[in-house]
Amino acid sequence: MYIYSFEKLEVWNEAKELAKNIYSITLKFPDVEKFGLISQLRRASVSICSNIAEGSARNSFKDKAHFTTMAFSSAVETLNQVILSFELNFITEKEYIKLRSDIESITNKLNALRNFQISKAKEQITK
Repeated sequence: MYIYSFEKLEVWNEAKELAKNIYSITLKFPDVEKFGLISQLRRASVSICSNIAEGSARNSFKDKAHFTTMAFSSAVETLNQVILSFELNFITEKEYIKLRSDIESITNKLNALRNFQISKAKEQITK
C-alpha cells in the first residue's frame, strides 16, 4: 500500500489523534449541543489534519504554507472551543489540560513546518 507524504508527518498523526479524541470526548456532551459545540469542535479538529493533507499535495511551497496556516488557524479555533467546553463543564479539567497540551504540540509543529515552507518558497523565487 502506498503511503502518502502527509502520512509520514508527525504533526499530521498528532492532529489525526486529536480529532479522534475530540470525537470520543464529545460523545459525553449534552444532546442539545449536537449542532453546537459538538459539531463545531469536530469540524475544526478534522480541519487541522485535512488541511495538512491537502497542503501536502500542492506543488509550490507557498501553497503548502497557505494550507499549513489554515491548519494552524483550525487548531486555534479548536482551542477556543475546548476552553468554552471546559468553562461550560462539558469536559473535565484533566481532559482540558490534555487537549491544551496536544494542541500546543500541534501548533508548535505547524509553526515550524510553515517556517520551513516559507523559507523554501523564498528559495524557489530566487532560483
